[in-house]
Amino acid sequence: MNEKKLREMLKGVKNSELSVETALEQLKTLPYDDLGFVKIDHHRQLRQGFPEVIYCAGKTPDQVAIITQKLVEKEDNNILATRANRDVYQAVLQLVPDAEYYELAKLIVVRRGEQESCGNILVLSAGTSDLPVAEEAAITAEVMGNKVERLYDTGVAGIHRLLSQKDKLLRARALIVVAGMEGALVSVVGGLVDKPVIAVPTSVGYGASFGGLAALLAMLNSCASGVGVVNIDNGFGAGYLASLINKLGEVSA
Repeated sequence: MNEKKLREMLKGVKNSELSVETALEQLKTLPYDDLGFVKIDHHRQLRQGFPEVIYCAGKTPDQVAIITQKLVEKEDNNILATRANRDVYQAVLQLVPDAEYYELAKLIVVRRGEQESCGNILVLSAGTSDLPVAEEAAITAEVMGNKVERLYDTGVAGIHRLLSQKDKLLRARALIVVAGMEGALVSVVGGLVDKPVIAVPTSVGYGASFGGLAALLAMLNSCASGVGVVNIDNGFGAGYLASLINKLGEVSA
């Protein structure tokens, strides 16, 4: 899009706090920062409602720290980094002193501005061993501005633990179900609720679980309607998707 056409479009936007010239200058510098080893996408929040999320695995601690610093300088929303270890966090902390680390979920969070949340997402785990993935999902959803409830250790081996919490299941706008082994909890939950269920298979289990493949295939073959499945151990993906679903409900409420 050329500058003349962009100016014409901006003139149609009524905003007393932002002039056309200011908006134009901001848009010129927003697309991305090219740092050589990374091109940071500063249009992500405009396009998708949340800034670019940093995937830390495979990056050096210094690379993650620099990316985080650049995002903090230009974004007005919370910043999230996934699959981070403590060494990465210590490097980030040198450049962004208010960064927080959630060790169980392996997440780094930088909070910006007043925190508001909407709707209701329920995160369930089958067992305590699934908690790292469940917490990755829950914290991701919280950082993206959602109210999140947790219901942990409710696997089908003791199904009364789940059924006694049916009120929480029914008031959720979207549900994330995290399970390893055979992944049976998803079908049970999917048969009890009339809301979207996001299934997260985990790599928890003995040899025949094949690192989560058994749970993944079971969830893909669930007989319950309204179930969608993300990849093995992908708590972040589940939290992000649940946020999109939850906020659609908020808009229409």
